[in-house]
Amino acid sequence: MGSVAVGRGNPLVIIAGPCVIEDPGETLETALALAEKTRRLDVPFIFKSSYDKANRTSGDSYRGPGLSRGLEVLARIREEAGVPVTSDVHSVEEVGPAAKVLDLLQIPAFLCRQTDLVKAAAGCGRPVNIKKGQFMNPADMRFIMEKAASAGDGGVMLTERGTFFGYGNLVVDMRSLVIMRALGCPVVFDATHSVQLPGGLGGSSGGESQFIPLLARAAVSVGVDAVFIEVHKAPERALCDGANSLPLERFESLVQQLIFLNRTVESWK
Repeated sequence: MGSVAVGRGNPLVIIAGPCVIEDPGETLETALALAEKTRRLDVPFIFKSSYDKANRTSGDSYRGPGLSRGLEVLARIREEAGVPVTSDVHSVEEVGPAAKVLDLLQIPAFLCRQTDLVKAAAGCGRPVNIKKGQFMNPADMRFIMEKAASAGDGGVMLTERGTFFGYGNLVVDMRSLVIMRALGCPVVFDATHSVQLPGGLGGSSGGESQFIPLLARAAVSVGVDAVFIEVHKAPERALCDGANSLPLERFESLVQQLIFLNRTVESWK
């Protein structure tokens, strides 16, 4: 993905950005700030924000600007911030237009078993990041990898984002990071969706953002290739996932910690 390579033998990669594109100008400002901070820390960075959140709890919730306008915003970020960009694709029809702009296509967790979507994304020539469903056994992600591999060779990443723990809660089994990495592909830890409380605010999800740094540090200590962090300038006014987003002002210090841990773990090998 441009100058960014994900996988063993490469530096830890940070994927970050607001959950969904809100105001285009503010989204660009956030992308520029994240790009500047990661360049200062000398850590590879991919910007992520959704053009459409198709899986909101309530039909009245904000979804984003949509495919066309959202891709325009991401294309501008890609050019002005000089970083690779990624976003979710939700249907086979979205893959073609998205692949013209995105450096990495992401399959949402709820859609990870949708064979046609996985194959279309993998066959577009771009790398694909497949989020493990909250209902999935990590070992069974090998079948999804095989679907993707049968359609293209652009590369596959797998993301851990928590497992259902009864109703309205998630838990992270750190063993899943090891299990999925043993399948032979890069593994990403989603530190912010993992602290989400699905439906916790009634018509929208809540979250326990105080646990983001703890789980991110634990995942890097176990061994991952990238960490995904939803970041917002003011989570309290975010239109989506504010309760489980990291404030922008806390981003740099957390990434410093993750870099230190990653280098320490790598030195033990």
